[in-house]
Amino acid sequence: MTPPPPPPTVTTAEGGARPQVAPKKFDVEGIERVYVWDIVVRATHWFTMIAIFILAFTGIYIGDPFLIPAGAAEDQFVMATTKVVHFYTAIAFTLLVVTRIVWMFVGSYYARWHQFVPIGKRRRGDIWKMIKFYALLSKDPPLNVGHNPLAGMTYLLVYSLYVLMILTGLAMYSVSASGYMESLDFLVPVFGGLQTARWIHHVAMWFILGFFAHHIWSAMLVSRLEGMGLIDSMFSGYKFLPRRWRTRLQLSWRDRDKPYPEDE
Repeated sequence: MTPPPPPPTVTTAEGGARPQVAPKKFDVEGIERVYVWDIVVRATHWFTMIAIFILAFTGIYIGDPFLIPAGAAEDQFVMATTKVVHFYTAIAFTLLVVTRIVWMFVGSYYARWHQFVPIGKRRRGDIWKMIKFYALLSKDPPLNVGHNPLAGMTYLLVYSLYVLMILTGLAMYSVSASGYMESLDFLVPVFGGLQTARWIHHVAMWFILGFFAHHIWSAMLVSRLEGMGLIDSMFSGYKFLPRRWRTRLQLSWRDRDKPYPEDE
């Protein structure tokens, strides 16, 4: 399987599936406003974040109810309501994860799978550079138009946790489900029983929340020091890149990870 061809250096098209230079004058000399993140990437990013918060809150309550209203439980339906919110949010979360995984193979250039797997020599070398940058041992991160390779590999792990959460959730739900959902009870022994599936589900949630905390910190760090509008780009889709980003587009995908002329 080979990655898609590099996006063309077109200056007239707006938005679209591939990154384009915005049809505006340069705001700062040597800087171009480039469309990198398409609407599917941005939408799944933010809606997944919202779903995770709702799932974490309702999941913690289901596992350990911290709000016990006065009066008969049959008049309150707090737990029942919480479970309904959790289940329907889980459906939305599953659809978001599936959509993003499919988009890794059919989506725009910087949404593709090669942004998550460091297949080129330069991207593999950038992993160590990013580790030093995050550890505050280096002041400048390597230039990457899309995901930096360390972040891309981390996202693969995170999406593996997402899939694990979905499967363990389906295993637990199948025990009390009716209809076709009952057929998913084969997942229960796969995870070593219902209690083990619940434990895995719980631990995976805390790993995801831990990633979320680190994600905020690293995004703020990179956005501040890299100066390419990383956080802003997840709202608008545009990054502010030095003109030398075009150099990579002139290379084949196998050579695209070679150093820029300015770096040699």
